[in-house]
Amino acid sequence: MIEDTNVRGIVLMVASMGAFATADTLVKISTRLISPAQVMFFLIGGALVIFAIMAILQKDKLIDRRALSPFLLLRYVAEITGMVGMIMALANVPLSIVGAVTQASPMLATIGAVLFLKERVRWRRWCSIVIGFIGVLLIIQPGTEGFDVAILWAILALVALSIRDLTTRLVPADIPSASLATFTMAAATPFTIAWVLFNGESLLPATANWFVIIPMIVIGAIGYMLLIASIRMAEVSVVMPFRYSRIIFLLVLGIFIFDEKPEELMLLGATLIIGSGTYMMWREHQVKKMAIKKS
Repeated sequence: MIEDTNVRGIVLMVASMGAFATADTLVKISTRLISPAQVMFFLIGGALVIFAIMAILQKDKLIDRRALSPFLLLRYVAEITGMVGMIMALANVPLSIVGAVTQASPMLATIGAVLFLKERVRWRRWCSIVIGFIGVLLIIQPGTEGFDVAILWAILALVALSIRDLTTRLVPADIPSASLATFTMAAATPFTIAWVLFNGESLLPATANWFVIIPMIVIGAIGYMLLIASIRMAEVSVVMPFRYSRIIFLLVLGIFIFDEKPEELMLLGATLIIGSGTYMMWREHQVKKMAIKKS
């Protein structure tokens, strides 16, 4: 029974990553038609409506004093910063590279947990973290002719999303996911409106292609819902390694839609990130099992 549930959870996780990769592709296409600020406005506004409706249908609270607590405010800032970095990276960097770099966030979040949450990490996981970051260095190639300054946007997204993941661990378990997502999108809305207006742009540009924007918003929300369903249905340690399938999806989409030609170093770096991240999750699961047996 548990195995069947895990299999369904894996399928949902892979489907979620496929949806996110598709949404990333549509974001990249949208940035060729409208500005990154306008893309973010549509993403935030659309997500706010969708998640608020989800929360209402699930009868979750949309008014909670804890929404303004310091660690949640930090989470909002990290989410906004991560989205800016991600959108700017997708606008200026090959799709596959953005996907590979940002998928290293669990490793950075683990380091943050050690530094700020006093979690213990043994040498095996430290080794996997080092290998993963070697993979990142192979992809971005700092100090070489192949280094693209625009990839720093992807690094910004990596750091910010890692902080978001770290602060998510401090969110009270009784705050529903739909409510948390709604709070986050509501916090981001004033920023993204200000960004558009500061650029002297329109919130509803005439160049917007709704056949791209609407699927971008909807598919992104579907990816989020599939992700939550996967995590709640199956064992987290079983399904989380399959989040790296997003790199594969982005690699394929980049090749066929944008005619990208990944270099060997990029492919090697992505392989190291996937391998080290998967091992780190597996090792964490083994440590928890041993701790339960001893208790």
